Amino acid sequence: MATTLTAGRKSVLITGCTPGGIGHAIAEAFHAKGVFVIASARRIEVLEDLAAKGIATVQLDVTSKESIAKCKEEVTTLTSGKLDFLVNNAGRTHTVPATDLDMDDVRATYETNVFGLMAMCQAFVPLLIEAQGLIINVASLSAVVPYIFGASYCSSKGAVVSYSRCLRQELRPFGVRVTVVMAGTVRSNIANKVLPLVEGSLYEPVADLYEKRQRYSQTNNTMDTAVFANRVVNNALRPEVPLLLRAWMGRRDWFWCGGMSWVVWLGTILGEWISDMGAWRTFGLQKLKDYLVKKRIEREQLAKTAKQE
Repeated sequence: MATTLTAGRKSVLITGCTPGGIGHAIAEAFHAKGVFVIASARRIEVLEDLAAKGIATVQLDVTSKESIAKCKEEVTTLTSGKLDFLVNNAGRTHTVPATDLDMDDVRATYETNVFGLMAMCQAFVPLLIEAQGLIINVASLSAVVPYIFGASYCSSKGAVVSYSRCLRQELRPFGVRVTVVMAGTVRSNIANKVLPLVEGSLYEPVADLYEKRQRYSQTNNTMDTAVFANRVVNNALRPEVPLLLRAWMGRRDWFWCGGMSWVVWLGTILGEWISDMGAWRTFGLQKLKDYLVKKRIEREQLAKTAKQE
């Protein structure tokens, strides 16, 4: 672990800093800007490369109340009770058709993506108030588009968006800001593990589309992780400006970044039908519809033939 924070230097705590992911890259980007970085992960040994660069590292499981409390104690000591930035990046991917979901698996997704994030904000608000700091909640474009086969993940990120909007208003009197990162496709380890469809799934006829969907974020306009991280950090370090000007200058409340981000943003302006049509075409569900129509016609023809006989 690194030494305590020196006077006049800003500090940041980042969750989910496993190598190869967004959090790891954000830690390096903040460090390069001279910010005192505290990187965290469930297994602290995976952070050895960051520690070698002079970055403080702590063990943290955002789904554990005890782990969060211990992390808060360590961070309080390191920063003398003030935290300028909290980056809630830790997340869990979940690509399964809505009709195939295992509810225990859904709960695990929400424990990390939603409840863990809420618990982190609640625990570290006192330190953020002392610094009049910034909370950065990493959401996703999937919060506002029908990302096929991602109902659990999409809804968890939608919850992050709604929670962040309320949190922003509640913390405004205390001088604490909340930025939501609407992350697009970014290079990461998210697609390293491709899961097969459950046996008997309604989507077995288009299993190839399901497999392709699981790799979508890594094969479509995917932004380099370091580029994404630098843009997020640069936004965080921008100066404060009046509310009406934040969409054009200064630190933004909503930061759209990553592959496809501006396309999806435009879709939210033009209307929901754009997102629906885009998702339908992008993920090829017409193939399944055509298959089902063909099967229905075949059944009707067989029934008609049997009746004539």
